[in-house]
Amino acid sequence: MRFTLKQLEYFVAAGEAGSIARASERIHVSQPAISTAIAQLEKELNVQLFLRHHAQGLSLTPSGTSLFAEARRVLEQAGDLYAVASASVEEVRGQLRLGCLSTLAPMIVPELTLSFTTAFPAGRIAPVIDHQEHLLAGLRRAEIDVAITYDLQLSEDIAFRPLVALPVHALVGEGHPLARRPSTTLQELASLPCVLLDLPFSREYFLSLFNQEKLSPNVAYRFSQIDVIRTMVANGYGYTLMNAVPRSDRALDGRKLVPIRIEGEHRPMILGLATATALNQTKLLQAFIQHAATCISIGYIPGMARDIVKSL
Repeated sequence: MRFTLKQLEYFVAAGEAGSIARASERIHVSQPAISTAIAQLEKELNVQLFLRHHAQGLSLTPSGTSLFAEARRVLEQAGDLYAVASASVEEVRGQLRLGCLSTLAPMIVPELTLSFTTAFPAGRIAPVIDHQEHLLAGLRRAEIDVAITYDLQLSEDIAFRPLVALPVHALVGEGHPLARRPSTTLQELASLPCVLLDLPFSREYFLSLFNQEKLSPNVAYRFSQIDVIRTMVANGYGYTLMNAVPRSDRALDGRKLVPIRIEGEHRPMILGLATATALNQTKLLQAFIQHAATCISIGYIPGMARDIVKSL
């Protein structure tokens, strides 16, 4: 297709006015520009659109009459596209592609999505659950609008709004020797069997905690699925480290889990909202960011235990 919407617009204006001169006055475009556009359109479509009457203006040919109706329809549809684009920017409506770290999603996404769509019924949430590396790639490729995640491996092309700090905890089964202790240390944990969360950036973070203390953890098992890890730990295969402690203290098999505070100053995970810096934020995205910032705070995080959060 080698004709333009502008040519169709000038053709319709001339057809409605019955004169290039009157069309020029109505749409504030020069007569030569309108004449040239119509001539180009006739050449491209290989059809005569108007009969030219000396000093009496224009009249549509039979072919021109048929094309005139179709051209008006095309222009109306093009106008609808602008209306949809405008609505997506100015109104809290449409679909938001929400990314979330796989370890956080079961706790946060269902409740947060429900509360947002209740507050904004014209908005829809399409969840994308993945690990950090893929979430960041999705933001950069504009496949995700916003991600709920940690401050791990963020670069200048990713904007991050911090919400809460989650300190690291050890998690053990109720029969573990440390289960009745209020706290433990990395030195004490280092020799014990560890069930490691084996996800990009997450595993490096947990291992770095030991490295900074010049310790080497005894990694007995590695899994990328958090529910497998929790069930292994609940059955006595070792401890694990985690920052997001669920409100439920049960593994999937019903066995009890016990979180234990780790003594000392260790880098917490900062939970927040990540967006691509190059992305123009729609009203929908702005509304979600504000809603999420209200729902995720030091006083309350959907799905998480209440006593594990620290202020930023």
